Amino acid sequence: MTLSIPNFAGARVLVAGDIMVDQYWFGQVGRISPEAPVPVVRVRESEHRPGGAGNVAVNLASLGAQASLMGFTGEDDAAAQLAEQLQQRGVNCAFVELEGVPTTTKLRVVSRNQQLIRLDLEEDAAALPEGSLLETFANALAHVDVVILSDYAKGALREAPELIRMCNEADVPVFVDPKGTDFERYRGATALTPNLSEFEAVVGPCADDNAICERGDALRRQLDIDLLLVTRSERGMTLLGLEDGPLHLPAEAREVYDVTGAGDTVIATFAASVAAGAAAGQAAAIANLAAGLVVRKLGVATVTRSEMRLALHQRGIGGRGMIDEERLREFVTEAQARGETVVMTNGCFDIIHAGHVAYLEEAKSLGDRLVVAVNDDASVSRLKGKERPVVPLADRMSVLAGLAAVDWVVPFSEDTPERLICSVLPDMLVKGGDYRPEDIAGAKCVTGNGGQVRVLTFREGRSTSSLIEAIRER
Repeated sequence: MTLSIPNFAGARVLVAGDIMVDQYWFGQVGRISPEAPVPVVRVRESEHRPGGAGNVAVNLASLGAQASLMGFTGEDDAAAQLAEQLQQRGVNCAFVELEGVPTTTKLRVVSRNQQLIRLDLEEDAAALPEGSLLETFANALAHVDVVILSDYAKGALREAPELIRMCNEADVPVFVDPKGTDFERYRGATALTPNLSEFEAVVGPCADDNAICERGDALRRQLDIDLLLVTRSERGMTLLGLEDGPLHLPAEAREVYDVTGAGDTVIATFAASVAAGAAAGQAAAIANLAAGLVVRKLGVATVTRSEMRLALHQRGIGGRGMIDEERLREFVTEAQARGETVVMTNGCFDIIHAGHVAYLEEAKSLGDRLVVAVNDDASVSRLKGKERPVVPLADRMSVLAGLAAVDWVVPFSEDTPERLICSVLPDMLVKGGDYRPEDIAGAKCVTGNGGQVRVLTFREGRSTSSLIEAIRER
């Protein structure tokens, strides 16, 4: 599957569910308490992060989506601090504050990247009022593309059937991260995203992929659910409900530090991708990629669109190779934001030879990313004569994209790449031959932007023209 990370900026996603605070105390263990056989942690720092449905909203905001969040909180400092954190991240908050009820808080004590204990501060779900979310929820549906119900069994989604019915009447897809064994309450949802343990608690133990598919499809039909995405830890994910049959996605992570909040990342990315126009299979694959990145981080964490595109680039798919100018500008901007040095060069590259390869390897050694701009066929003919190019543009770009030194290959139609270079603005512009730096096309734009221009080694006797002449003489 060719994977492309969509632009999430236009995706409007409403998250409704159990809002909580994830609090961390970090410290070192130096001794055992004399009072009881427990470690003594000397706390050095603390941190508060949005948890539960709040973490789903933060994941959406990190992707660049337009996120709104509603649910219950207390009338306390924890709720005020939580609202401030979320609003700073661009999340629109619609909290229902309850008098005399604490904001659900999970306090984790961590030492050397290991959780030692978790302490929960919360109210019993039965104490929460019914009907408080319905009017606010109904009003919000007209302004969103997708709804996520984030169920942590804390009481905010006791009326999930009614919320799902409202979504269906408004023709708004609703994605549910379920809890417990009563999946009947999620009847009619667009998608359900249980982990394997949650899934097996409902359908029974599944010995293999076939069992998951058979019981999962039966569950979908029973509950009138379009899509079922089962997350399976080190075995990846399985998506059911596609016309082409089940989609099994292998796990992306090679190193796992903390799975806390990974389910939030999955449903946020899955739903946002659909809202951004991705097909269900693509959306699941993007969510799988995001999950593989987030479990490498400690605690409740998020991933960004840039991180996912970089991951695809490093794997040699999705974000590497032949590219158009618009996408190139996006990739270059992201690379520079990560502190990477982008090098750019250009040429006809009609018949790729050893001189080209050595030159491109030298260019790549000067930075982190190498962009190669290639004259299109008409441009080559104007510069080299009507018998050129020998190799058409698509083939020339394909060969260049296959070289280890090259990150992105982009065509241009003008006689010089000056306009393209001024649009991309690399950190370094290089050219081989006997040029003076100031005479290289695009040099003024690059140096004016704080970049550098370099002339690389000129290799005598190694050129496409001499190669063609040698062939003719034979």
